[in-house]
Amino acid sequence: MKHADFIYPTDSTKGLKDFNPSFSGKYKSKKSAEKDLEKGIEQLSVMQDMLYAHDRYAVLIIFQAMDAAGKDGTVKHVMSGINPQGCQVTSFKVPSAEELDHDYLWRCVKQLPERGRIGIFNRSYYEEVLVTRVHPQILQNEKLPGLPKAPENDRKFWKQRFDDINNFEKFLTNQGTIILKFFLHVSPEEQKKRLLERIDDPSKNWKFSTGDVNERALWPKYMEAYEEILKHTSTEVAPWYVIPADKKWFMRAAVCDVIVERMQQLKLHYPLLNDTQKADLLKAKEMLENENTEK
Repeated sequence: MKHADFIYPTDSTKGLKDFNPSFSGKYKSKKSAEKDLEKGIEQLSVMQDMLYAHDRYAVLIIFQAMDAAGKDGTVKHVMSGINPQGCQVTSFKVPSAEELDHDYLWRCVKQLPERGRIGIFNRSYYEEVLVTRVHPQILQNEKLPGLPKAPENDRKFWKQRFDDINNFEKFLTNQGTIILKFFLHVSPEEQKKRLLERIDDPSKNWKFSTGDVNERALWPKYMEAYEEILKHTSTEVAPWYVIPADKKWFMRAAVCDVIVERMQQLKLHYPLLNDTQKADLLKAKEMLENENTEK
């Protein structure tokens, strides 16, 4: 599949309306997509092992989406072959009192993956230009000096946040963190279907929150906020991938494919030994083979 089709461009009039949430690319069936996903998971497992051994890069994967778009399921399926020791998943909820006493990037910085590891953010610092824009009253809790009286209408305020995020991501990239940002693009019709399934299926009741319905009523505002995020923070070093999410099987295959291709570009390899180290290996091998195992 062509990954360029998923990248949100900043130099055109293209918007979210031009991305079809039901798009399924080359796939004619769920089975063929799942077969490709299986292959991708195997490749990802090998590359994660080399990423850890190579110890030069970290990979940060960010998922943003409306409720019921499939963030949790995508993480579960795409990362199913990953060694848990080399991967960490962080879900960001409502900020704590301690977090509110710091800048809004602080709690995310603490969870950044170290070199050799993959970090996954289920929601992220992008909530600070999303939820805070739809619900600007939240900003009152952040104790910001000079907060505009009506921040939702203050373009200078949001531009500053977009600039801060872009600079932050450029810094991370310069330090060897590869950033992959996915917006899982679900349609309102599909979201409604999934929310109803959570109500009707007892095994899914625990996933349902009445707050999801309340936020759904603000769909136009959220789409407007996402448009602004994608427009201002899809950059050359950290582009946004808009992944069609109405068909979960396609979404998972597409996300995995993007991650695999990006990691392949790193040209990862296992550490190469110098002559002294090779000689030490041969000596150790000889000692082990000649070892007397008899008691």
